[in-house]
Amino acid sequence: MQLNHTIVSCRDQQRSAQFLAGILGLPAPTPFGHFLVVQADNEVSLDFSATSGDITSQHYAFLVGEDEFDAAFGRIRDQQLTYWADPGRTRAAEVNNRDGGRGLYFEDPDGHLLEILTRPYGSGG
Repeated sequence: MQLNHTIVSCRDQQRSAQFLAGILGLPAPTPFGHFLVVQADNEVSLDFSATSGDITSQHYAFLVGEDEFDAAFGRIRDQQLTYWADPGRTRAAEVNNRDGGRGLYFEDPDGHLLEILTRPYGSGG
């Protein structure tokens, strides 16, 4: 069994989908029905759906290689986004070193908590 896609609620599909694709260095979002789709490398897509209702913050974590981490982290800093080493957002402007890798958290324009990490949790190190 594999996860195929998930729906991401947002206010502005273009802004939110382009934000994610831009930070992660992924291809430009593509339309599918009323969704704007960001395709990850492992065939899982994030399908952005605009809403005028309440948006409940979700957490999306992306496992990236070292070079991809450096590139994404550079874009986060270039955009002067606040980032944290922890999901509780108590360690601002820090990168964690869990399991011998690197990770950090940042928010998208709708308040979803995004994470990039170079080692899966529990992988040792």
